[in-house]
Amino acid sequence: MKLYSRSQVVVIVCVTVIAMFLLCASMAVAVFRVRTAEKTEELPVDSEEIQEESKYSDTPVFEFKTSAPDQVKKIDLDGYSQDEIQNITVYANCKDAVVNITTEVVAVNWFLEPVPQSGGSGSGAIIDKRGYVVTNTHVIADAYRIYVSLSDGTQYEGTVVGSDTASDIAVVKFTPPENMELRTIDFGESSHLKVGQKVIAIGNPFGLERTMTTGIVSGLGRPIQSSQNTIIRNMIQTDTAINPGNSGGPLLDTNGRLIGINTMIYSNSGDSAGIGFAVPSDTAKRVAAELIQNGKVRRGTIDATFVQLNSSIANYAKLAVNSGLLVQQVAEKGNAAKAGLKGGTNAVRYGSARNSQIIYLGGDVITAIDGIAVSSLAGYYAALESKKPGDEVSVAVLRGRKTEVIEIVLTE
Repeated sequence: MKLYSRSQVVVIVCVTVIAMFLLCASMAVAVFRVRTAEKTEELPVDSEEIQEESKYSDTPVFEFKTSAPDQVKKIDLDGYSQDEIQNITVYANCKDAVVNITTEVVAVNWFLEPVPQSGGSGSGAIIDKRGYVVTNTHVIADAYRIYVSLSDGTQYEGTVVGSDTASDIAVVKFTPPENMELRTIDFGESSHLKVGQKVIAIGNPFGLERTMTTGIVSGLGRPIQSSQNTIIRNMIQTDTAINPGNSGGPLLDTNGRLIGINTMIYSNSGDSAGIGFAVPSDTAKRVAAELIQNGKVRRGTIDATFVQLNSSIANYAKLAVNSGLLVQQVAEKGNAAKAGLKGGTNAVRYGSARNSQIIYLGGDVITAIDGIAVSSLAGYYAALESKKPGDEVSVAVLRGRKTEVIEIVLTE
């Protein structure tokens, strides 16, 4: 056996360490070059995707990518009446763009452990070929998981892009396979609707997928209070049969354009009673575009605090009205203060002993905004639903016994 001196051992160890370091360094350089080459080859594709994403994020109004109008095959319509041809054509063109939305929610079992369980179900309409679906906020509320089922039976997990309680509109996104050409529904203009006009609903009532019902526009401009205690203005009233499961589905005109999102029914039994309501497409399109682009809806507000009037407060303060918004405090040097809105100065305690609060009397009472009567906080938010920060609104206020109109620039 060959023996080595201590100095020889040190030299051998140093040489070995240096050799291993050089070997690792050369391998790292080789891997880096390979990865750099791969990234360089893929760069044109990635840059296009980045350019496309920045294009849509920077565009003031989101641009929807919709399917070609001639995507549906021709149908033999001989022997049918004009009304039947109309119905058959709309259904054939739109049914593949209507989806069934089911959810899972988190519940608690007997051992206080969180467990998933089946949630609600509803409908939705594909409005963009990239997999964007518009539906109602209450359809996906409290959802732990969301599943989007297409007309061909395939199911995809969806994610919430954004939801807006004030309009009860939400957008869900799912990712279709690369080779799949999604059918979409184009937005129509609800501002052109007429009472008596024929409309068509497609949805999933009671789990019966892609059910079609027809009716007419029964009324326009209905202010309806939703289950979230918010007032949605300009709702479309229709006698088209709408039942549980139709929520979030499209209300269509005879050209197959989306003119409303079916949202709620008026019924004592819970089933269709011939009175249904849909969020108008003008609202749905604006809200959906902003949700996709920003993840939320930016709305303007008056920079002041309010208390909703009732008869007790009105009688105590000796006001001439018992409904509206009493202005408590106005933000110092804010837009409302600059416009001349006045807050209260007399602090009083209001409410029961346990739930009392300090409110300020003596300020203006807001009774209308841009000609829309405001009798509650819900009415206030409804009047500003379509307003943006920087918009100017005409605010009617009761000051003493006199009504004045103030022009206020909204803040965010």
